[in-house]
Amino acid sequence: MDAVRPGAGGDETAVTAAQLREAGQVRDGDLAVLMVLGAGYGVTRLAFLLAGLPVELPGRMRSERVLYFPPPPQPPGKAGRKPGRGAEFKSEDTTWPVPAHTTTSATSRYGQAVARSWDRLHPLLSRRSAWADHPAGGLPVIPGTVIRLQAGHLPGDRDPKPVWL
Repeated sequence: MDAVRPGAGGDETAVTAAQLREAGQVRDGDLAVLMVLGAGYGVTRLAFLLAGLPVELPGRMRSERVLYFPPPPQPPGKAGRKPGRGAEFKSEDTTWPVPAHTTTSATSRYGQAVARSWDRLHPLLSRRSAWADHPAGGLPVIPGTVIRLQAGHLPGDRDPKPVWL
C-alpha cells in the first residue's frame, strides 16, 4: 500500500481503515489480512472501524496499559444493573491471572523466549479524542487478545523489556 497522509486535522486511523477496506481480500477463502501496527496506532479504534472484515491487527501497546476482563455473570435473582467490566489487568503488574496460552521457545540469539496471552480483554474507552464524536449511548466494548513477549536476553547480554501486543 502507498502511504497516505491525512489532511490538516485529519484522522490517521480512519485513513488507515479506508486503505484496508479498499485493499480487501483477493478471493473468498483467502487468509485474513495481517496488519502489524506500531504503538502510535489506535489499534482498538482501528479494530472497531474494520469490524466485519477478515483482518487481524496485532499492535504494540504501551507497557502501562490497564485493560479489563469481561464482567462476571450476574448471579441468579440479583437485581440491578450488570457490571460493564470485570477484573483489571495491569500490564505493569506481575500478578496476572493464568494466561490462556503460553509458548516457550529456545532461540540462539535471544535465549529462552516466552509468549503468554490472555483472551477477551478490553480497554475502557472515554469520550475524548477518537471517541469524542461517537454516537450518543454507551461506548463500544472491543475485546481482543493481549500478548506478552519476553526474551531471555538481548545481544550483548542486555536485559530485555517485555513487548506487549
